[in-house]
Amino acid sequence: MKATLVLGLIGSLGTLVFLFEMLRRRHLREKYAVLWGTVALCSLLITIFPGILTWLADAAGVEVPSNLLFFLASLLLLLTSIQHSVELGRLEERTRTLAEETALLRLELESRGRTTGEAGPDG
Repeated sequence: MKATLVLGLIGSLGTLVFLFEMLRRRHLREKYAVLWGTVALCSLLITIFPGILTWLADAAGVEVPSNLLFFLASLLLLLTSIQHSVELGRLEERTRTLAEETALLRLELESRGRTTGEAGPDG
């Protein structure tokens, strides 16, 4: 058995096992697991049937199949990074909004406490 085949099988299957374990422990959300599971399955297919990558490279007009693989991997990482940046921006906005709402509610509670003569939340 070729070393590249063994390495590809170990990497792909190891990634799938790792993904299932992360899902089981709830350390990874399902939408990300689907993405990385698809990547691992594609990697497994290319490992078992290396002709697929050669055929795709020929169809895309790429001379060296490994260049196509590196390009696709780079594209995947770029798109994932952009998606995470968008999600991070959305979460930052939501956090800011919640902090402002909390501050307004706290101010309202303190002003109500002063008008009724009660002590505020700090004593």
